[in-house]
Amino acid sequence: MITQLGSISFSECADSRWDCVVIGAGCAGAVAARELARANLRVLLVDKAQFPRYKVCGCCIGRPVQNALERIGLGSLLQQEGAVATRKFDVRAGRLHATVPLPEYMVLSRERLDAALVREAVASGASFLSGTQASLDAVHDETRTLTLRKDDRVCRVQASIVIVADGLGSRLLRATDDFDSRQSAGARIGMGAVSVAAPTDYRPGTIYMACAKAGYVGACRREDGRLVLAAACDGAHVKGSGGLSQSVARILDVAGYPSIPDLHEIAWKGTPALTRSATIVSAHRAFVLGDAAGYVEPFTGEGMKWAIESAIALAPIARDAAVRYEARYEQDWIAARQRVVTQRTALCRMLAASLRYPALVKTALRVLSVAPVAAEPFVRSLNAPTPAQKEVVL
Repeated sequence: MITQLGSISFSECADSRWDCVVIGAGCAGAVAARELARANLRVLLVDKAQFPRYKVCGCCIGRPVQNALERIGLGSLLQQEGAVATRKFDVRAGRLHATVPLPEYMVLSRERLDAALVREAVASGASFLSGTQASLDAVHDETRTLTLRKDDRVCRVQASIVIVADGLGSRLLRATDDFDSRQSAGARIGMGAVSVAAPTDYRPGTIYMACAKAGYVGACRREDGRLVLAAACDGAHVKGSGGLSQSVARILDVAGYPSIPDLHEIAWKGTPALTRSATIVSAHRAFVLGDAAGYVEPFTGEGMKWAIESAIALAPIARDAAVRYEARYEQDWIAARQRVVTQRTALCRMLAASLRYPALVKTALRVLSVAPVAAEPFVRSLNAPTPAQKEVVL
């Protein structure tokens, strides 16, 4: 268990001082914690969930994520965890159908990926507390104070810097005066589940996508053979359909995909509105990272790409800030995030907008059904490398 691997007991945290506390152990938080621990900083990684835990995500990992992991010495991680090579993209809308090549993609459940990244952080020297809520308290010239809560126990810790990476619609930011998060008008909600009874029509090595005016549903086989479903839908459609599973079932049916027998029995998990942004991504001795800093409706692994690349970009800034804090590091992070993430969300914004127009989607499918090669510029854009970032020098 991760909680037993190099973990720290809750009582050991009381009144302790850390170079960095990372709140949230998803892709972004775990990678940031690992890179800072490799730089010989005293790092505490905290997550409210018990690991391993399920996360709403399509589990698709493109070449940019693979390149980023290679850059920090984790190039073999995906293969070691049993990631499935995925080479086709099957998309349907209004009974129209197209299949296009999707080179260099892999599928790995977030349970396995996030757990593996946490283990790597712990192996590099970070301490990990799961099942622990964190909140930001007093701001001092030299530290920030945090309150940690686990079951009925409470303690306070000091940190030279804090990294907030607790995900979409960050609870911590909503409760903190320094920060705020705003959702975009018309933003869709996310939902996900894992089926154990999906028909064999859904084959390993293929990403399936059902498109409709009210939203879209992605599906792919994980490393354990189960089918993961991830969707983005209009809230009104979910309500009008009678719930999450009913909304997904309607979209799959309209698109012409086979029905999934256990769709209404499996556990579904929803998210806040997907497209949103943090009004502030840095403050005194605090940096906001990953989905907590902003998110756009994703497409085949874009969210994980932004998370891991931004964590790598933040690491050298956070390392220097933890050693000797200067206000300029706040602006450095704003500029770095702009370069790595903000400038690269245009494609997803364009796709999300296009998928709201059925006639446009159907026209694209008619073209792709007879000329799959027409998708190559789009696939190249998804797999385009992000700007190389400065690595932590150990």
